Amino acid sequence: MRPQTVTKSSAGATDWIPINSRVENSFGIGIGCVVAGGSTLTYKVEHTFDDVFDSSVTPTAFDHATIVSKTANSDGNYAYPIRAVRLNITAFTSGSVTMTLLQVGP
Repeated sequence: MRPQTVTKSSAGATDWIPINSRVENSFGIGIGCVVAGGSTLTYKVEHTFDDVFDSSVTPTAFDHATIVSKTANSDGNYAYPIRAVRLNITAFTSGSVTMTLLQVGP
């Protein structure tokens, strides 16, 4: 998977970013979230094990273990397979946050 970047500047969640959960040798995703200077917001990263391409399924969102209730830059990772990731701004006054995902493998 190529690096994926998404920026959000309002309350709510981004669209799901599908992840290649079938990496053969090892699975790993690095996550970096950068909050624009002067922003007043709170965000979290969420993941799902559901197929986000199946329109008959409403994906269940799970919070990342450490990237929750953040107001400043943060980073983390996923060491085990998941199907998709999204950024969710839970409180918003102003500004934006950008999330970048880097996955191991092709």
